[in-house]
Amino acid sequence: MDDVEGKGPEADSPVSERIRNRLRQARKRFNANDNIAGFIEPGELELLLEEVATKMRGVLQSLVIDIDNDHNTQDTARRVAKMYLNEVFHGRYRPAPPVTEFPNVTSLNELMIVGPMTVRSACSHHFCPIMGRVWVGLMPNQNSNLIGLSKYARLAEWILSRPQIQEEAIAQIAELLMEKVKPDGLAVVMEADHFCMHWRGVKDTGAKMTNSVMRGSFLKDPALRREFLSLISMQN
Repeated sequence: MDDVEGKGPEADSPVSERIRNRLRQARKRFNANDNIAGFIEPGELELLLEEVATKMRGVLQSLVIDIDNDHNTQDTARRVAKMYLNEVFHGRYRPAPPVTEFPNVTSLNELMIVGPMTVRSACSHHFCPIMGRVWVGLMPNQNSNLIGLSKYARLAEWILSRPQIQEEAIAQIAELLMEKVKPDGLAVVMEADHFCMHWRGVKDTGAKMTNSVMRGSFLKDPALRREFLSLISMQN
């Protein structure tokens, strides 16, 4: 006999396990910086928040913090769960923001630069904050799609609102923008402070990391690349 709808063998399993099983059955990766929104069913995000809060309470107890009597930490587990799922890591659990694309009717083919855009993330090694700026350079062609300036920031924020390492984050931004805009060339530069260096380890508060990804004409044309890098350096 078939299981009654909603009463199958998975009904009593943790919601994280049900989501994980769907991902495995679909042979989809679910690394820290992957988006898994397509495998979360309606109502499950709220259940996941409760599950994370319960497990976070266990972490606090293992740190020997009296969460029953300490007024400062009685609700910390739920606050942390809400912060992770709804804010800091929401780019894992929410679909991409809607982006309206416009045809390049005037055949724009000159260098465009968007930035600096302020971005925030957390390193996937220690969950410490990453705070930085991103610049995007584009060389559109007549077949490119044009998107509003604010949408660059929204797409970058969606990618960075996941546990990340900077090198992979800007590669993901580049892939997403190449797909959305279809330009002749694309450049992405990110400069960021990493609190896994500032707050722990070597405790070097002055170090920053800067890296870039070049695609298409930015990769092939040294003069275009120099122009882009020169123009963003003027903003520092």
